[in-house]
Amino acid sequence: MLVKIYTENPSEKEIDRVVNLLERDGVVIYPTDSVYAFGCSIRSAKAVERLRRIKGKDLTTFSVVFDSLGQIADYCRVDNAQFRLLKQNLPGPFTFLLDASSRMPHKALERRRTIGIRIPDNSIPRAIVERLGAPLLTSSVLDDEETEYMTDPELIHERYGRDVELVIDGGVGDAVPTTVVDLTGGEPEILREGKGVLRE
Repeated sequence: MLVKIYTENPSEKEIDRVVNLLERDGVVIYPTDSVYAFGCSIRSAKAVERLRRIKGKDLTTFSVVFDSLGQIADYCRVDNAQFRLLKQNLPGPFTFLLDASSRMPHKALERRRTIGIRIPDNSIPRAIVERLGAPLLTSSVLDDEETEYMTDPELIHERYGRDVELVIDGGVGDAVPTTVVDLTGGEPEILREGKGVLRE
């Protein structure tokens, strides 16, 4: 199923439809402020396992999408310096590595203590997470061979429509991934240069 949702003013009815699928162990593809991404509720162990199989890799490469800094603080350990840096740069095209707290479901962590966190500068995923009442476990739709398969929602649907319940058409996506910043050491360390330019 391919559903058009506008980033400017996401339809509540369509967001509800997405949330309904996620609450029933569904996996969806949605737009972000960088590339399109797969997502499922971190509360659904069944969906987490499905997403791992679709991507064909372990969960250490996955991150978690939140709708607010407050929600991040619920699931991760964040000190004052980290919080200031997050506040400076989020929402935005960044993945920040933080230490997970005991509230993060074990299934989402898979033997690791740190987790990549995101608040995309795109109203669609934030609206989904807010309505769902839980973060999304997420992984980019990345294909180094064919850029258009990462950016065109119709082609993404053509390729992955059988693997997921729904693909959200939020317009043409970006082909540049997020900037990845490790906050688990003393100083912020950029692990991957991407779309975001870090403000400190």
